Amino acid sequence: MHGNLFYGCATALVTPFRGNRVDFDALESLIDWQIDSGVDALVALGTTGEPATLTAAERAAILECAVERIAGRVPLIAGTGSNDTRRAVMQSREARRLGADALLVVTPYYNRASRDGLMAHFNAVADSVDIPIIMYNVPGRTGVNLAPETVAELAKHPNLCAVKEASGSVRQLTELARLCGDGVAVYCGNDDMVVPAMALGARGAISVASNVAPGRMRTLTANWLRGEVRRALDAQTALMPLIDALFAEVSPIPVKAALTMMGRIENELRLPLCPLGEEKEAQLRRVMEEMGMI
Repeated sequence: MHGNLFYGCATALVTPFRGNRVDFDALESLIDWQIDSGVDALVALGTTGEPATLTAAERAAILECAVERIAGRVPLIAGTGSNDTRRAVMQSREARRLGADALLVVTPYYNRASRDGLMAHFNAVADSVDIPIIMYNVPGRTGVNLAPETVAELAKHPNLCAVKEASGSVRQLTELARLCGDGVAVYCGNDDMVVPAMALGARGAISVASNVAPGRMRTLTANWLRGEVRRALDAQTALMPLIDALFAEVSPIPVKAALTMMGRIENELRLPLCPLGEEKEAQLRRVMEEMGMI
């Protein structure tokens, strides 16, 4: 293990838009609120940040803004994955140049690479930079599963020292614990199973829900890390109605609706994503009102 990896809760930040442009004022405000709420790290340009619809210039400007605003207060992790290895390498080098502390690299989507292809892809990215890389497994979006055996083999590279596990499989988490032990930092990528993941050795979560409930998600992970298991479980169960509402549609559709209700951003997404439907928005609003969030 090396580099600026974290214990606890990292927020996978949304990218706020206004008039189809990146709203940097809103982004800076979100960053300050997140840090003031105690989160342990921030992720820019992860899936929740809609990176597939951002231009290269927008990506660079977002990272420049985040680096300047964070000012070393917490680690900044930059999403740099692609289904084109050359592009992933280029984006990773650029993020490193702009000041990211670590990278989040998703498995190549759509291509559905073989195990050998995954090995070559991640090693190529890792060879191109000198900062830690979190491998990101989210088969529901990418169509390919990064098997624990493959993670264990990839972890022989000194830069491939962590994985964000979002398969939703307890068995997969168990296999990661068995095969990798403390050699790989595991982060939960599913807000609805943070406690089970940490019980199986995860060091925390990279969270969508913490966009709107940063203090509560951070408390959940901190309780577990302090050994306060009952409090961690209570925090997880109390958050479940919110988590369910935030995943009623593909992220970040509901979380942007929630942040809009809180007056923090405009409810803008880039096509093919579109705003949350009326019925699901009403349910999200009810949950947030019951929790005293709006």
